Amino acid sequence: MSIVAAYAVPHPPLIVPEVGRGQERAIQATIDAYREVARRIAAHEPDTIVVSSPHAPLFRDCFHLSTGEAAHGDMGRFGAWDAAVNVGYDEEFVAAVAACARKHTVPVCGSGMADAELDHATFVPLHFIGEACQGFRLVRTGLSALSPETHRALGRCIAEAARDLGRRCVFVASGDLSHKLAADGPYGFAPEGPVFDREVTALFDSGDLEGLFAIDAAFADAAAECGLRSFQIMAGALEGLPTTHELLSYEGPFGVGYAVAAFEVEGPQGDGAVNSAVDAEADARAAADAAADEGAVDPYVALARASVEGFVRTGRPIDRPAGLPPELMDERAGVFVSLHEGGDLRGCIGTIAPVTGCVADEIIRNGVAAASEDPRFPPVRERELDALSYSVDVLRPPMPVGSPEELDPARFGVIVTKGWRRGLLLPNLEGVDDVADQLAIAKRKAGIDPADDDVELERFEVVRHARGGEACRG
Repeated sequence: MSIVAAYAVPHPPLIVPEVGRGQERAIQATIDAYREVARRIAAHEPDTIVVSSPHAPLFRDCFHLSTGEAAHGDMGRFGAWDAAVNVGYDEEFVAAVAACARKHTVPVCGSGMADAELDHATFVPLHFIGEACQGFRLVRTGLSALSPETHRALGRCIAEAARDLGRRCVFVASGDLSHKLAADGPYGFAPEGPVFDREVTALFDSGDLEGLFAIDAAFADAAAECGLRSFQIMAGALEGLPTTHELLSYEGPFGVGYAVAAFEVEGPQGDGAVNSAVDAEADARAAADAAADEGAVDPYVALARASVEGFVRTGRPIDRPAGLPPELMDERAGVFVSLHEGGDLRGCIGTIAPVTGCVADEIIRNGVAAASEDPRFPPVRERELDALSYSVDVLRPPMPVGSPEELDPARFGVIVTKGWRRGLLLPNLEGVDDVADQLAIAKRKAGIDPADDDVELERFEVVRHARGGEACRG
């Protein structure tokens, strides 16, 4: 399983009757849409609900992921102590997201005791969801001051965790739109406010979530919104999945924009894509069969191609083909899969150490990730497949080194570590001719100052399988 649906919802405290005391009737359309969302979530029977919240702990340079076993939330700060919820965290899911984030150098962190108390932007969705749905576990993430693309990358990690763990997962992006829709509202009026709301609701209505990344940051700030980055995480989680889209409601009677939108994933867990994928599945099987033909092409490269083509055409990872050579089945190793188009890098994702049972599964997993999760590139589209070339780097176990003098960028890759930051660079890369360049690039990838020499160094060798010797920069 994976993400089965995602919903964008607002979080006005007064929508909770114990807080609103009748004022909530002024946003009845939002209440009705919220209850429809709760009904749909219950129908999905989710194992895990992920909520991205603008009011969870916020850090400039990392994303908060709530840790611990459980959390409590209430509306006491709004004078309604009786409105309360208790929920268990999905600790395994949180760990999987954090592991994926480390792999892709997306900084995440916890925040101690703050994890046990839910903010109101998490509480409000759970208030409505709890009216219809029980038995799920929660994952809560905050936002950051990092780039929109980094928010997208976090969403991709959430989707990867759901897929790897086999969870039925619903994503809830909590966020209000502009807070400056009316001169007599609590935050006043700005001309950017109504324009921002029209733009975002149009994107929701058309299903164009990619458009969320084209919104100018200064324009969004002037509109005083709080949901855009939450919606960008949602867009990353849905990336590459076939979805329906529906704007369920929009209103702003209190000078703040409230939108509710639904994105239902079609496919094995839905109703819309099973029959339409038959031809694509046949293409994927043909590609997988080609991977097993050892005499036709390097089997490592053939399997990487089959993995990418199968996933792009069907939206699902391929099954491991039968008849693969023993070295693909019997060995475990970290693997990097690189995609190139016209000589230019098109995607590269890898694992420093093995996370699956064999090299073949590592290639399949990282081929999918290179095509769909590299934060530097949009997902690969089917029309690009014929133009792609592939390389597979199988990593030998890394060894600690005492000084840069033990490195050789033509022979050894390098891993640079400082605290939780870790950057990797593959060996024998065009334009990386000396150790100083190799270390500087690896440090920048890890978010480490290139001038900082207080780092741990490891070196490793690779066996490269490629056409034309292409490889990425790790």
